[in-house]
Amino acid sequence: MRRSAGERGAVTAEAALVLPVLAAVTLALVWMLGLAVAQMRVTDAAREAARAVARGDPAAEASSAARVAAPGASVHVASGSTTVRVTVEAVVRPPGNLLGHLAAAHVHATAEALLEGARDG
Repeated sequence: MRRSAGERGAVTAEAALVLPVLAAVTLALVWMLGLAVAQMRVTDAAREAARAVARGDPAAEASSAARVAAPGASVHVASGSTTVRVTVEAVVRPPGNLLGHLAAAHVHATAEALLEGARDG
């Protein structure tokens, strides 16, 4: 089937419109993957820090271990009479400043553990 003269270049024009959309979708997927990885890191950091404090490690050591697991995160340790609660928060920026117009995302996780040797009630 032959194309008419008016249809010439239509494929090029369609590709020129579709390629930026595909690039934007790819960047969005990379951004979501980065957010998922950051969420897993803060979750693991909170859980490990809570376990460390529960077994008797100093809160400062547990906080620095959590910062190793989630670089750049802030760690808050709150100990009660029988439990310890650790909250880890991090800010995730868009990849490569290509999405610079987007605001950074905040991810956080909280873990709670029973202190060893503590008896409830």
